[in-house]
Amino acid sequence: MSPTPDVSIVVVTYDSERDLHASLTSALVQEGVSAEVIVVDNASSDGTLDIVRAFGDQVRLLAQPENLGFAGGMNAGIEASSGRYVLALNPDCRLEPDFCAVLTSRLDECPDVGSASGRLLRGDGPDLKTTDTIDSVGMYFTSSGRHFDRGSGEPASGRYLGEESVFGVTGAAGFYRREALDAVRISTGYFDADFFAYREDADLAWRLQHAGWGCLYVPSAEAVHRRSNLPERRSQMSQLVNYHSVKNRWLLRINNQTRGEFVLTFIPTLFRDWVVVVGCLLCERSSLPAFGWLWSNRRRLFAKRREIQALPHRPGEG
Repeated sequence: MSPTPDVSIVVVTYDSERDLHASLTSALVQEGVSAEVIVVDNASSDGTLDIVRAFGDQVRLLAQPENLGFAGGMNAGIEASSGRYVLALNPDCRLEPDFCAVLTSRLDECPDVGSASGRLLRGDGPDLKTTDTIDSVGMYFTSSGRHFDRGSGEPASGRYLGEESVFGVTGAAGFYRREALDAVRISTGYFDADFFAYREDADLAWRLQHAGWGCLYVPSAEAVHRRSNLPERRSQMSQLVNYHSVKNRWLLRINNQTRGEFVLTFIPTLFRDWVVVVGCLLCERSSLPAFGWLWSNRRRLFAKRREIQALPHRPGEG
């Protein structure tokens, strides 16, 4: 019987041929840990499957007959994996060779930490070459209910070089303790499948925080990410992505916001909600069906909220 791997690296693909070879190559040369690599393909129509199959039995392929979205695809990969830790890796993200070893070592020393972020820099070119721009050094929330990647777009030199606690990790290269994932799994998966795509990493981060699992930023674990979706590029993003972004803004709070958090953030959140609604009415009418989806699923969503709010906290946690 093969020993349990330290890390399961799960990559969800959908027409990802541009960067996938560089990403999978970096996953397969991780040093200092035992790792398995699983690709969940969401019915790609380009050359993605040919790239995966060229790696032979080094990569386990789970080819889906339809597009499950990032959340659904990641759930399928996690369920098929066995590592003590899970790395949710985007196909446009390239790891440094010691990325998994650094995070595995730190989390082995910190049993109360459920997830970790490395230092992600922006990538460019066909081989995801490193630039001097930060992509993400963890996630944070604002009082208006928005979440952002810390340091995004800032010059990298001399910044964010110290280890510290953060709210959560970006799904581009999110490193999770399996025990923590199992503890906050809900009826719609580890990543809530209702999100389909966009904000599902923030939802999982919020759930882990409420359950008492910390999150650590470890700058010595480095990776490079080509980020396509940014707030300032919204007009260039697909209608489907923008639709899910709007839907998931409310879904995120339905799932996770406590009464205390609702009261503390009510005014800035209300103002931002009004901006989003007006923006959909005037400029982005393709996202209006998001509100119909939320309304038609309201009973099921509030039942799921009760499930999430009833998740146990870790022993000794408030």
